[in-house]
Amino acid sequence: MKKTLLAIALSGACASAAHAQSAVQIYGTIDAGVIKRSGDSVSIGKRSANTLGFKGTEDLGNGLKALFHVEVRYESDTGSNEIGSNGTQRPLFQGQSRVGLQGDFGMLRIGRGLTPFHETIGAFEPFHAIPTPGGFYTDIAVAGYSSQALDPIGYSNNRWSNAIWYNSPLINGFQLNTALATKENNGGPAIIGRGTAASPQYPLGAEGSANPFSITATYNNGPAAFMAGYERNAIESKVWSIGASVFATPELKLMATYARLDQENTRLFNANTRSWVLGANYTMGPGKFLAGYGEKDTDGLDKVKQLSVGYEYSLSKRTYLYLDASRKKGLIPTATNPSTVNQYDIGINHSF
Repeated sequence: MKKTLLAIALSGACASAAHAQSAVQIYGTIDAGVIKRSGDSVSIGKRSANTLGFKGTEDLGNGLKALFHVEVRYESDTGSNEIGSNGTQRPLFQGQSRVGLQGDFGMLRIGRGLTPFHETIGAFEPFHAIPTPGGFYTDIAVAGYSSQALDPIGYSNNRWSNAIWYNSPLINGFQLNTALATKENNGGPAIIGRGTAASPQYPLGAEGSANPFSITATYNNGPAAFMAGYERNAIESKVWSIGASVFATPELKLMATYARLDQENTRLFNANTRSWVLGANYTMGPGKFLAGYGEKDTDGLDKVKQLSVGYEYSLSKRTYLYLDASRKKGLIPTATNPSTVNQYDIGINHSF
C-alpha cells in the first residue's frame, strides 16, 4: 500500500514538473475604424492587422527549448480570413506558422513568417510597422520591394513560406538575423519580366531562378538603435537598407531609413529605386503623436512623396484610439487610383 501511494505521489510530481516546463500563450489584436480614401466612399476597415495567435515553449533541459508559433489573420468587420489587395481571402495561418529550437546557440525555426529584412526595418518606421497605406512600412520604407514575387496576387509581400530562420544570441546589444527559403512557386502568376506575354521570363507555375535569402544586423543598447539589411527574392530582385533611431528625450524618438532596390534581372527600364523616410514619435501623457515624411525615386518615373501624421490615445495598456491623415503623390494613375491619394482614418485598437 505504501509503495502504491509512493508511486502515485512520484507520478503526480513528475506530471506537475512536466506541466510547469511547458507554456502556451494565446494573444491577438482587433482593430476597426472608419476610413476615407481618395476615389473611394467612406468605409469600415482597419488600420493594422487583426490577429489571433498561439505560441508556446517547452523546456527540454540543458538550456534547450522547443517552440512553436502560429498566427491567424482576419477581418474584424466580417470575421473572414484576411482579404488581400485583390479581394481574395488569404490562407488561415497567413501571419506565420513556425516551429523550432532555442538555446545558447540562438534560435532556429522552420515554416512561414516575416523575413528578417521586413521584421527588422519595421522598428525604424514611425507608424510602428502597421500595414496601413497611411504609414510607410509596406512601400516607401522598403523602396517598393516584395519578398514574395511567386505567391498569388493579393498575398502579403513581406513573408516567406517554406523557409528556415536563424537568430543569433543577443550579445552586448548586437544580433544577426538570417533566413533562407526555397525558390518554388506557391501559385503565383506568370512574370513577363524581360520576356514577352507569349514567352514570359517566369512562366505560370515556374520556380524562381535563385533561393531567396535575407540577412540583417541590429544593435539596440540604450537610447540608440541601428540596423543594416540585405535581401534577395526568388526572381533576383535585391534590396538593401540602413536605419537608425534615437530617443532624443524620454518622450521623443527620432528615426530614419534609407533603402535601395535593384530589379535589373526582370526590368529593362525603371530598374533601380531609392527611398528614404524620416519619422518621429512624441509621447505626451496617455497620447502619442506620430509623424513622417518619405520619398521613393524610381529611375525614369516621377518621385513618390508621402507625408503622414497620426495620434494615438491610450485608454488602457491594451486599448487605444487613433486618428491618421496622409497624403501620397506621384503615383502612376490607374483606373481606380489617382496620382495623388489622401487617406483619413479614425478607429480603435485592442490587444489581448
